[in-house]
Amino acid sequence: MPRKKDLKRVVRARMKKTGEAYTAARSHVVRKTVAKAGPAGSAPVAYATIAGMSDLTLKEKTGRTWERWVQTLDRHGADQMPHRDIAALVNTEYEIDGWWSQTVTVGYERIKGLRARGQRRDGMYEASKSRTFNVPVTTLFEAWANARIRARWLTGSSVRVRTAAPKSMRLGWSDGTIVAIWFTAKGPSKSSVALTHTKLSDRGTADHLKQYWTEQLAALGELLAER
Repeated sequence: MPRKKDLKRVVRARMKKTGEAYTAARSHVVRKTVAKAGPAGSAPVAYATIAGMSDLTLKEKTGRTWERWVQTLDRHGADQMPHRDIAALVNTEYEIDGWWSQTVTVGYERIKGLRARGQRRDGMYEASKSRTFNVPVTTLFEAWANARIRARWLTGSSVRVRTAAPKSMRLGWSDGTIVAIWFTAKGPSKSSVALTHTKLSDRGTADHLKQYWTEQLAALGELLAER
C-alpha cells in the first residue's frame, strides 16, 4: 500500500487525468492497490494498514483477520451494499456486537475504497474515541444518561439524549451532529465506552473533535475515580 503522501499524489494524478472527484479517484486507486497485493503474503498487511487496525486485535475481538473478513463479505456482495446493511449482516449473521460490527464494516469499506480514513460513505466525516474505566458498566452508562452527572464532565455544547438502551446511546449535538455511543462490560468492576461523532463536514472538524473527546473522556475518568 502506498504511503499516505504517495497515495494522495497518485489520487490527484488520476483526478487530473479523468476529472473524477477525490473520493471516486481514491476508490479506484485503493482497489487497484489491494488487487495487486494478491492473496498471499502482503495482502493481510495491506488490509490492516488501510483499515486502520491490526489483524491481531481484530481476530481477538471478532475471530477473523481483515483478509478473512474481506473474503467473507465479498461473498455476500457487501461492496454493493449500503453501510447499514453491511453492519446488520456482520451483527446478525456473524454475531458481532455493536462497536465491533461497525469496526468491521468501516474497515471493509476503507479496504474496498468506498470511504477515506475518517470519512463516511456519504462524504461526511466522523471522529471516534474509546476508553476503559474501572467502574461497572451500569455506573458508566449512568454518567452519560443522567443529565446532572453528564453536566459535570461533558462541556462545550448543549446535547440531548435521542435514544438510550443498556448497551448504546445516541446524543443530538446543538450543531445538528450526532454522537453514537456503545457501552461494554469488561468484568464486574470494569467497562468501556466507544463513541463516534458523525455528520461532520470536513476532516479538520473531525480532527478537532477527536481531541475534544480525548479531553472529555479524561474528565469523565476523573469524575468516576471520585465515586
